[in-house]
Amino acid sequence: MSAYPKEPVGDMTTFNIHHGFPEALVRGMRCSFLKDTDYHHLTQCESLEDVLLNLNESDYSDALADSNNLTPNMLQKAAVEKLVTEFKYLRMQSVQPLSKFLDFISYEYMIENVMLLLKGALSGRDINELLEQCHPLGMFKESVMRSIPTFENSPRGYSDLYQTVLVDTPVGPYFATFLQESAETRGAGSRNVLEEVEIEIIKSSLIKYWLEDFANFCESLGGDTGSLMGEILKIRADTNAINITLNSFGTPLNEPNMRATDRKRLYPAVGHLYPAGTAMLADVGDEDELGRVLELFPQYSAIWNLHASGSVEKSIDDAFYERDVQMLELAFEGQFHFAVFYAYVKLKEQEIRNLVWISECILQQQKDEIEKFVPVFSQHAPWRAKR
Repeated sequence: MSAYPKEPVGDMTTFNIHHGFPEALVRGMRCSFLKDTDYHHLTQCESLEDVLLNLNESDYSDALADSNNLTPNMLQKAAVEKLVTEFKYLRMQSVQPLSKFLDFISYEYMIENVMLLLKGALSGRDINELLEQCHPLGMFKESVMRSIPTFENSPRGYSDLYQTVLVDTPVGPYFATFLQESAETRGAGSRNVLEEVEIEIIKSSLIKYWLEDFANFCESLGGDTGSLMGEILKIRADTNAINITLNSFGTPLNEPNMRATDRKRLYPAVGHLYPAGTAMLADVGDEDELGRVLELFPQYSAIWNLHASGSVEKSIDDAFYERDVQMLELAFEGQFHFAVFYAYVKLKEQEIRNLVWISECILQQQKDEIEKFVPVFSQHAPWRAKR
């Protein structure tokens, strides 16, 4: 799907010639993460006005300078816009193949935005409301964004949507692959494929193609980028496969005739679970069977046991987030690789989730739940305490 570089990224003797400045920038940005003391002060706040006062002493002060009557949505929007501004600056300072690597990061948000618009169009929601909810890192030109939900709700309309709009977007090849594979497996033309498949299934398919393409690109870069990003994307692919299986219970995707066809095709062809684990997941019909499969993979058995025990202290999503934070933090420990850029974006996303969670708990007066977040670069992180 993508043209990969023919030469390695570089090593300690050549990396800094092309990529030293943006790498120095992103490592300097590490200082902007909230500290343990910041989180402590935030969790002691009694109102969102107190939250705003505390954040004015952090790196978010400029982003929130014009914020009055702070709400969780306002906080999230300001924090995301700050992250996007930083990401775009890094992108402007980069050259190939780093620029292509950063583009790959943005493709995920493009897919999410297109799916949001398609889903909103099917339910008849207002286009302006949908555009407000789109992630700014995955935006196309406004004319393109506004044209996506205007297709006719018919087989011909879906076909025209791809041929006239999506084909010219960076994620167009993923849509083309989906349409082609769906047409082949369903024995029908590509026109009526989108109408027959649920939007979430389409999204899972596109994320799968993106993950596989991104993993191949990182592998082609070689060196520490290839090994670190290879591991990160394998974990991401496995998480997707587990969640797809878990979320399929009680839906048509869990019917015996669809497990080995439609559901299995959603599993990425990368990861520690692939191919043996994903082949077993295709036969799973309930949570007990899923647990027996994951018991064969030590890196996931502990997380699953936490879910199976019905723990109220930590959900399976929190366990996944905690494991991801540990892995992404380690990306900052090495040098001369691109994984640190991906890690920065994802760790900032976790920090934004933390801020929204804390502000929601304060707003809803649920202080008993306020500590249930995953701090970033915390000296009290469970995986650091084990050393």
